[in-house]
Amino acid sequence: MNFIIVLASFLAMEAVAWFTHKYLMHGLLWSLHKDHHKKESSGFFEHNDFFFLIFAIPGIISLYIGMEAGYNYLFWIGLGITIYGLCYFLVHDIFIHQRFKLLRKIDNSYFKAIRRAHKMHHKHLGKEDGECFGMLWVPMKYFREQRSRA
Repeated sequence: MNFIIVLASFLAMEAVAWFTHKYLMHGLLWSLHKDHHKKESSGFFEHNDFFFLIFAIPGIISLYIGMEAGYNYLFWIGLGITIYGLCYFLVHDIFIHQRFKLLRKIDNSYFKAIRRAHKMHHKHLGKEDGECFGMLWVPMKYFREQRSRA
């Protein structure tokens, strides 16, 4: 049952990430996210990196409270959130944006579709008219595009 809770939490985080990216990062919190689209600073960190902390806090709190309560369901929810955060970091920051020079040569149609969808997201420099707000779920047209190139 704990595995199901972790998996459900992980999958729910994709919906949370999509919603917050579309309606908060490209809305009320654009001031924190815009440097991710417009590269306003030349340093390693962006204002957008604050979202790492914003997303990590519920996971950390759930892990702590769940652990204190004898590893109840909150712990497993926190674990799902944390695993999603790790995947987000690996896919978004390392694979897509190459903030560390790792995972550069992945030759997999799923990962190529993720990279293409994210590139399409970044073609919009403003907060309006965006597309592809998720991270792991990619519209089918990007998979078909990758298959036709293979």
